Amino acid sequence: MMGKMSVDDDHTQFWEDRLADEWDEGGVGYHALGKPFNNWMYRVRKHVFFREAQHVPLTPATAILDVGSGTGLYLDWWRQVGARDVVASDMAAPAVDKLRVHYPDHRVEQLDISAGLGPFEPESFDVISMMDVLFHITDDGKYTAALANISRLLRPGGHFVFSENFLHRPSDRTDHQVNRSKVWITNALESAGLVIERRKPMLVLMNAQVDAPKAWRKVWGGALRAVTLTPPTGWLAGAMLYPGERLLTTQLSESPTTELAIARKA
Repeated sequence: MMGKMSVDDDHTQFWEDRLADEWDEGGVGYHALGKPFNNWMYRVRKHVFFREAQHVPLTPATAILDVGSGTGLYLDWWRQVGARDVVASDMAAPAVDKLRVHYPDHRVEQLDISAGLGPFEPESFDVISMMDVLFHITDDGKYTAALANISRLLRPGGHFVFSENFLHRPSDRTDHQVNRSKVWITNALESAGLVIERRKPMLVLMNAQVDAPKAWRKVWGGALRAVTLTPPTGWLAGAMLYPGERLLTTQLSESPTTELAIARKA
């Protein structure tokens, strides 16, 4: 008799199936809002990433590891801000296979950062990026193990660039995502020898309002899903929100949704 699939196996299979079907922004973004809206959302993310990447020291010799590369979007963005040596990795085999085809000039490795260092030696990298991955690690022990492994892979003084939902309320959990509190995340980082130096909104209104009051979370979430029911309305909603969203990510110091953070290894 076939054994019951574990939570970890189920989680891995979820991402393998999703990326096998949709290897684009729709596959790695807010799936329920559709590809046209996600394309606008990722234009905001790009604006924030380019602005914040200026705070990461980059030279031609800077070695970067991108964890959870997915469709390779951040490989492109690292290159565009001046990085040359960027290694890609993902835990999902379909993503690894496609990355190797589409990015033949990059080293691409299959890696579950919560399970170990994979093929890499300790202190191999100056910068590690991990975008929209941590809140999908639903097991707290694996989350802290991932941070410990990231710290082991970083050279002293290296930088960890990542996105997270820093809640000012207790954590909430679903099968494939856990939104943790700012205090919990900060303590977990510090336990791994990583100290946050910068934390800025990556999105404000163009994503689930996970750190807002419950009533607003439901109202705004319902509104977003309603206006993105079809590709044309999703495109229009994204186009209308985009200018204000860019301004908000610049003006605000915190967000009710995903933020981009930069931590430094002591």
